[in-house]
Amino acid sequence: MAQAWLIVGLGNPGPRYELTRHNVGQLVLDELAARRGESFRAHKANARVAETWLRPGGAKLILAKPNTFMNVSGGPVAGLAKFYGVEPEHVVVVHDELDIPFDSIKLKTGGGHGGHNGVRDIAKALDSGDFARVRVGIGRPPGRQDPADWVLDPFGAAERKNLPILLGDAADAVEQLVDEGLLAAQQKHHSPRA
Repeated sequence: MAQAWLIVGLGNPGPRYELTRHNVGQLVLDELAARRGESFRAHKANARVAETWLRPGGAKLILAKPNTFMNVSGGPVAGLAKFYGVEPEHVVVVHDELDIPFDSIKLKTGGGHGGHNGVRDIAKALDSGDFARVRVGIGRPPGRQDPADWVLDPFGAAERKNLPILLGDAADAVEQLVDEGLLAAQQKHHSPRA
């Protein structure tokens, strides 16, 4: 049987945050579920989950959106990893990244949290930082706007125009990471767009 992968999209709960920059990870998970005609259901680990497959006969994907605020997502992620028997090496966390320009994606495994409190909490709860991250660039705020306010703002009009492409690219990156490994996904998604 193919190895199961836990794919986690970070964000904050409730309609106030749905289309904010901080919730881009959950928007990517929505794209992955939509591609497979799946919908999310409540899970006892305090998350919404959709179980599906990369493709027929391929890896099992557990798509998960924690119901908690991003900074305390570790509990639900650790609970899901335990429930499904998924080791940190088969966990992929999709999240927003201030230090990457909007419309760019970077992938990595392990390393520090880079000041991202959601990633920090997951590493603590899993007792390991050895999980993959699909970092979706949201860019830095203009002028002197506080980054904490920036991430909680909705995408601007120009960003919304390109958002479907960015979400599609990030979903592609997740699929390629699971299917072909980190290096192949990095080579494709770290290159400038043609």
